[in-house]
Parts: sequence; structure tokens; C-alpha cells
Amino acid sequence: MSIGPAGHVARSTISPHPETPRRAPRRAPARTFLHTADGVPIDAVYEPGAAGDLVLVVAHGFTGDADRPHVRRAARTLARYGSVVTFSFRGHGASGGRSTVGDREVLDLAAAVDWARGFGHARVATVGFSMGGSVVLRHAALYGPDSPARTDAVVSVSAPARWYYRGTAPMRRLHWLVTRPEGRIVGRYGFRTRIHHRDWDPVPLSPVEAVPRIAPRPLLVVHGDRDGYFPLDHPRMLAGAAGDHGELWLEPGMGHAEHACGEELLRRIGDWAAARAG
Repeated sequence: MSIGPAGHVARSTISPHPETPRRAPRRAPARTFLHTADGVPIDAVYEPGAAGDLVLVVAHGFTGDADRPHVRRAARTLARYGSVVTFSFRGHGASGGRSTVGDREVLDLAAAVDWARGFGHARVATVGFSMGGSVVLRHAALYGPDSPARTDAVVSVSAPARWYYRGTAPMRRLHWLVTRPEGRIVGRYGFRTRIHHRDWDPVPLSPVEAVPRIAPRPLLVVHGDRDGYFPLDHPRMLAGAAGDHGELWLEPGMGHAEHACGEELLRRIGDWAAARAG
């Protein structure tokens, strides 16, 4: 175990289709609707950034979308280190479908990563926040080295380690939003998020179970010591499951997800991804 920047603690599948031929790089901005393996249209944005072969695919948190100010701010900062793809998960923003709160969203991320590689980038890093943080972990575990939707490095910010956690007041409110009919109405009209009414069946691989399957690709787990949703046992469980291929940054004074990520932290994440991907 080693000490990361600013005193942070450093700890140490499956695609059925062959890799698609690499197309010539495009360096113009693009926005389109992608179609997932289960047919859901996903609103996605490509923005060329710093010169180089790295593209960062940003997976937002629950109730976010590609046009939210905090997602745009993260994308602008990460564009210093490579091109950036942002997208809206199903049930969010202009995307179709309904949110499954981290289950089938792995298909949305796979479509975005596959699209990102199509611009000619040799290296892909996924950066996820909260729900998106759990999705990037499962995505990396499920899409192996032969998949065009593979990632080369993973950054998971403010993610849960296990499902069905209700140990904090914000998570109890979120469970009400997701599981109750009146909560889903609030989600639709109050948060512009359309939530699926069905329970998970089967229950997806949990984040902490997914983490060991990511190796040997590098993983960065970032978590604030003032996160009101998930206490510090969550990031410590994830880092412990990663072993030598994982790094843990516990951020003093940081709250939860994109809203709590300052410019300095986003720059350190960009530096880490540029150095570790590929």
C-alpha cells in the first residue's frame, strides 16, 4: 500500500461480437442517438479535446443527464486531457426508456464506449459518478479485452459497494423515490427522471463483486469523507476488492458525486486517467 496525492491512500466477460475495424479519427463535435443492445435510444455527445489518443467517457449520477451544468463542468475540465463523450442514461434527459437505477445502464455505457472508439481513439477511460460509478465498475467487469466496448482504465467516484443500502437518510429517500408509485411521479416531474416500476430480476452483479474482474486494468476509487449517501466503508470495500490494481483517494471535506467534485480534483482525475489508460 502506498500514499497517493495529497495524502490519499493508494491500494493496491463478455462480448459476443469481434472488435470492429478502427475508423479514421474524427475531430469535430458530434451529437447523436445511440442504440443499446436492448434497443433503447441514448442521447450522446462527442467533444474533441486535447490532442492525443485518449477519450474519457463520463457516466453521470442518478437524475443527471448530458446537459446538466455539473456534467458539462466535469466534461470541460476533463477535455484538457483528451476528447470527452457524455451521454444521458436511459430514463434521463432526452434518452429513451426508463431508469433501472444501475442495472441495464451498463448497456448504455457500452454503447457510448463503442461509439467513442469509433472516432479513432486508441485509449478509453470511463469516469462514473454515484450510480454511474457503480455502472463503470460493472461495465469493466463484463466487457473484456476482445470487446469493442472495453475500457482501458476506470474511475469510480462516490459509488456504492453493495446494493439496497438504506443506512443514510438520503438513501432512504432515494429508495422511496424508486420503489413507491408516488415517488416515481416525483422522479418524473420533479427530477425529470423516468424510473422503471419493475424490481431487478435477476439482481445484477454488485459493485464489490465486479471489482476483482476488472484487473489487470487500473481502477481509481474516489470518495469524499463527507459523503451523505455512502459512508467510508463503501470505498474501502471497493479498494480492498481491487487489491494491487486499485487506488483509493479519500477526499477531505468532499460531499457526493459530480456536484462535490471541484476543479482541482477533476484535474487530478484527468491526470490519473491520461497516465494509466492503455
